[in-house]
Amino acid sequence: MSGINTTYIKGYSDSIILIINSYIVPSLMAVAFIVFLWGVYKYFIFNGDSDTERAKGRDFVLWGVIGFVIITSVWGLVNMVSDTLGLTASHAPALPTLGGSAAGTVVETQSI
Repeated sequence: MSGINTTYIKGYSDSIILIINSYIVPSLMAVAFIVFLWGVYKYFIFNGDSDTERAKGRDFVLWGVIGFVIITSVWGLVNMVSDTLGLTASHAPALPTLGGSAAGTVVETQSI
């Protein structure tokens, strides 16, 4: 026995992982961030002098942070399982760069 033959499911798993990493996770992170910001707004700005409104804002902040933790944990678990089973996506997303240079590239200069 040489292990599990993943050639037939490789294309499907790559597309599912790509959809999860490219669309679902960023959307959920955006929702959690909006909930967090709404809580900060309610706690400090919108009726900040009312204790009940501040408590509601604190709850939104708490649920936003809990959302971040859960989403990040599940995302890490899915990627860990897919790496363990050899079902990683073949094309990793490009890292964001500043100034037009690619991240991780070495710029060689000549000394005079």
